[in-house]
Amino acid sequence: MNRSNNCRVEEACGQFTPLIGSNEHYRWMPTHIPLPPELRVHPFLYRDARDNPLGPGRLRGPDLARPFRGVRVPVPNASVEQDAFLYRCASYAPLLTDGRFFSHMTAARLWEAPLPQAFSPGSLLHVSSVAPRPAPRMAGVTGHQSRTEGPPRALRHGFLTSDAASSWLSLGALLPRAELVVVADHLVLDPVVLDPLDVRPFATIEELGRRLEAFHGRGARALHWALPLIRMGSESRCETLLRLLLLRDGLPEPALNSAVTDRTGRSLGRGDMVYVQWRTVVEYDGDQHRTSTIQYERDIHRLDSIRDAGWKIVRVRSRGLFVNHQETLNRVTAALRAGGWPG
Repeated sequence: MNRSNNCRVEEACGQFTPLIGSNEHYRWMPTHIPLPPELRVHPFLYRDARDNPLGPGRLRGPDLARPFRGVRVPVPNASVEQDAFLYRCASYAPLLTDGRFFSHMTAARLWEAPLPQAFSPGSLLHVSSVAPRPAPRMAGVTGHQSRTEGPPRALRHGFLTSDAASSWLSLGALLPRAELVVVADHLVLDPVVLDPLDVRPFATIEELGRRLEAFHGRGARALHWALPLIRMGSESRCETLLRLLLLRDGLPEPALNSAVTDRTGRSLGRGDMVYVQWRTVVEYDGDQHRTSTIQYERDIHRLDSIRDAGWKIVRVRSRGLFVNHQETLNRVTAALRAGGWPG
């Protein structure tokens, strides 16, 4: 996710600011009076603070951002790194009243789903309200109105949002079909390395299927297309897209993040996509070589061990997935046939 730019706000008792014009004069501008502690950390509503002894002029100070109408947000100090997306959600959070909640693309990001486009400062937040309340209307927000009872909701990162299954259903009219599989694969993943503070999976394939049966909104046809292609075990967006590419070309379905062993049964690690019968492993190489030298070296050692044990390895990079995909299909096909696949 993108990181927001930080700036340091120096606290002072106040200063005289010259106003440039035909008649120069000075006027007291209390823009640097320290904020009271209760207003320094979290976003707050202008109407809740305008009667503060500092006065409304202080609430227009440069150290208070105005991301949404009626909201003020303390600009973080340089020593504080805040995720741009969560920072923006926090900026809107004071307005999450009267049955409003984050939904659609914003909900998907709160569930940390891998989406085709990264969040940017200009991205809109998706906010829903439960009928008969109208959809939110405000700059920077895409408003939606949910049916009377509304979808099940959950807390993610402290924000009220639609639950995982509802969030997936809401994307049916917003994402390409393959990306719907990507998001669902993420939601149903039961990762090898667990985070005790974030229980996974967020949903199950069975739950998504049950919820889809009762869903009649926009995008239902695309969701029904995606449902039978959802699998447990995919650990990244590109792994899912690569699997879909192989299946679309008629290649057999691989096991995902499955164990690889030598002929004595000794474990050699896991492979992204494993064809045990034809002793072939297809690996998607992400950015670990750029982001973590240690992890990349571990991956190289693992793949060398697998290759030395007689497995065929096909490594695919971004260009092989998004540009030269036919070359990738030819390489995987050749490896499978060399391993005895009759296709």
